[in-house]
Amino acid sequence: MKQTSQTDKSQSLTLKAPAKINLFLKILNRRSDGYHEIESLMQKITLFDLLHLSRQGDSVSLSCNGRPVPENRENLVYRAARAFFSATGITPGVQIILEKKIPVAAGLGGGSSDAAAVLYGLNRLLSADLGLESLMDIGLQLGADVPFFLQDCSGAVATGIGECIRKVKSIRDYWILLVNPGFEVSTKWAYENFPLTSSANPYILARGREMDRNLNTVPPGLFEELGNDLEVVTINRYPEIGDIKKELKKAGAVTALMSGSGPTVFGLFSGKKQAQRSFEQFAKEYGDNVFLVRPYIP
Repeated sequence: MKQTSQTDKSQSLTLKAPAKINLFLKILNRRSDGYHEIESLMQKITLFDLLHLSRQGDSVSLSCNGRPVPENRENLVYRAARAFFSATGITPGVQIILEKKIPVAAGLGGGSSDAAAVLYGLNRLLSADLGLESLMDIGLQLGADVPFFLQDCSGAVATGIGECIRKVKSIRDYWILLVNPGFEVSTKWAYENFPLTSSANPYILARGREMDRNLNTVPPGLFEELGNDLEVVTINRYPEIGDIKKELKKAGAVTALMSGSGPTVFGLFSGKKQAQRSFEQFAKEYGDNVFLVRPYIP
């Protein structure tokens, strides 16, 4: 988690909360509690929300600008702050301003990253001295991706329900083009509608492949071969996602996949010029829902 500034005798700070993409996502099974066990390679990217935290008042105050999001307990930022104060016993009192730039319900983990930033930030701001494991325990109650964003890594293989993190090296050498078609997809809906049958999974033949611990040595085409299991659900309902994947490949992307439960699609480009041309092409149709980014190295 990147702290960008701290002022006023340590009474306020600003944090950058990065988005992520899933370079592959495999759903292994569904547990008795309803959660799904997964295996996924997650990569942080240089698309950020900004959070400004100030120690003041006697409650949790949240205001947001940028993309429209709730400013109450429906927002993971608010719930993360409440969970932190409950876990530590510290008297509540924080004003949070969220500058929302990451698209919402887009498969990019924006809400989870924001929640992780709040937990990390309050721990620093209030000198609570909670260790990483304690923060991750609080974060897991908020969402399965929160533990990943609490880690000071660029990329990681996530297993379990997403809470078991093994750090790996970042895919440094690529330009990443994100195309969001402008509608939201519920993660809960996508997982609930995923058919846990091998015949539904077009990437079943790749399941036996072992990933090298140094993922810089992995050909990017292998990510597409391993795939994203949730595509079978989301593209079936929203065929436009499949069309975007095809257009990214035509534009020269070496890999194109849906991230998370969608609907954002990313393409990996080996060169900046080709990526920039593709960005301009997609921006004509999707406007400010298109982003050209790099892997984020904390």
